[in-house]
Amino acid sequence: MARIPTLLEAKRTLSFEFFPPKTPGAHMTLGRTVAALETLHPDFVSITYGAGGSDRHRTGDVVEWMRLETPWVPMPHLTCRGHTRADVAGLLGTYQQIGIENILALGGDPPADGQAEAGDYQFALQLLEDVVASGHFATGVAAHPEVHPRSPDRATDRRHLAAKLAIADFALTQFFFEVEHWVRLVDELADLGIDKPVLPGVMPITNKAQVKRMADMSGAALPGWLADRLDATDDPDEVRRIGIDVASQLCADLIDEGTPGLHLYALNRPDSVLAICDILGLAET
Repeated sequence: MARIPTLLEAKRTLSFEFFPPKTPGAHMTLGRTVAALETLHPDFVSITYGAGGSDRHRTGDVVEWMRLETPWVPMPHLTCRGHTRADVAGLLGTYQQIGIENILALGGDPPADGQAEAGDYQFALQLLEDVVASGHFATGVAAHPEVHPRSPDRATDRRHLAAKLAIADFALTQFFFEVEHWVRLVDELADLGIDKPVLPGVMPITNKAQVKRMADMSGAALPGWLADRLDATDDPDEVRRIGIDVASQLCADLIDEGTPGLHLYALNRPDSVLAICDILGLAET
């Protein structure tokens, strides 16, 4: 295994994000995707934590499978919503036992039904403090280049992120489509005295309705030029080609700006990731 801060000190990293499958068929799809992407030798992969707070145990199942059955370094997402400190201590103990060394500590999405959840945590910073205090894990936190959708303003958002990065090792961003958002985020953190690595999350578009829904949830803007390209076609294959083109250009721009790594949202499918890495010349490394 490897700690992500150590990997970041050595090179520009390449990493992928997956979500826990919910059906036997989805498990098979994920397995085929992992097999297809093995040739890219990602430095680590992350596993999301039950979108909307659902099916949380599935994350641990996928993390354990990847840790024991693949050559990859899996990093579980862990959210504070609905958890007691005893819950978190138990999860961290399990992860330590199977050799996990990296945790992404998050606030998490509100429940889909809008109901309040019982638990000991209100903010991601509180969860982060407990993960760090355990002494066993390198820690990452979420960053929103275009500001968290529940933040009252940009300055407050950046102060909260800086407070997390004062004790975390790195940040991993929500997806965005224009390099200027990442550059501005890094500059704003530097103004607050924070120089920890900020890994950009890049999502290849594969479905028009899906990306619009995810952008609305995350606070990411769908730029007019991109919306125009997507609205000009109803061909799913053309939408995927647009997604590959846009993501590849964004990755190239990020490399030019000195990004410490590239984190691609695989969406549990290999084709777009393989195409992007081929365009960037990363498939040979």
